Amino acid sequence: YLEIFFTGGLGVAVGYPLDTIKVRIQTQKKYSGVWDCIRSTYQTEKVSGFFKGMSLPFATVSIGSSVAFGTYRNCLHLLSRLRCTNPETKPAKMDIFLSGYVAGAIQVLVMSPTDLIKVRLQTQTHSHQTPKYRGPIHCLMTIIQEEGFCGLYKGSTALIFRDGPSFATYFLSYAILCEYLTPTGQTSPDVLTVITSGGCAGMAAWTIGTPMDVIKSRLQLDGVGQRRYKGVIHCITESATQEGLTVFFKGLGLNCLRAFPVNMVVFVSYETVLKIIR
Repeated sequence: YLEIFFTGGLGVAVGYPLDTIKVRIQTQKKYSGVWDCIRSTYQTEKVSGFFKGMSLPFATVSIGSSVAFGTYRNCLHLLSRLRCTNPETKPAKMDIFLSGYVAGAIQVLVMSPTDLIKVRLQTQTHSHQTPKYRGPIHCLMTIIQEEGFCGLYKGSTALIFRDGPSFATYFLSYAILCEYLTPTGQTSPDVLTVITSGGCAGMAAWTIGTPMDVIKSRLQLDGVGQRRYKGVIHCITESATQEGLTVFFKGLGLNCLRAFPVNMVVFVSYETVLKIIR
């Protein structure tokens, strides 16, 4: 658990500044591009602006990782029993895909409120005005007071549509790359194989997940001011009509750039834990 916490915390810290920039360019039209957003953030909020809202994801990352990886392993074990195969044999690719899909969907139920609070704190950009949210706890209480408990799950449908296919791609691409890069006769992948496969799997997952990531972020912010969207479909159609199809790939480059080092660390930790368990 401590290894998951520290590794996940390191992953959050490494990728968080890019995540903040990604969220801002996905949800706010005042930036002409990535560098404009970076420059504007630094000029108005200095370095701390890139880390707004990080404390809550940092504190809860071990929970999300435990739920996702635990669900994945348990689903794989269940599917192998249903197929009456030896648990020690390599799982079928379809089983990996289905287990990853379930893992992504289940962890949304746990992590959706954390993601919502993170996004709302990240997008508070008016440094010379009194912010609406003074911190994670105040943001949590304000959302419950103004929008009810269900308000904490705003955008969760889009989040499931993002994380289901994304996690399925994540685990499947990792398994395929590890199998391809591991020499014949070697029982487990070496560190370099894990680093390469984990980083590439993260990039593949975000390539699949970025379109719904844009919609998720916009729905999560809807309601802070005037409501614009009636739901997922309305947000998709409105975004495409006003900004074209390229809107669904806003932040894709940042997601992929962030994904490689973060998921490289995650899978090295994951494989280490599996070796200890075995």
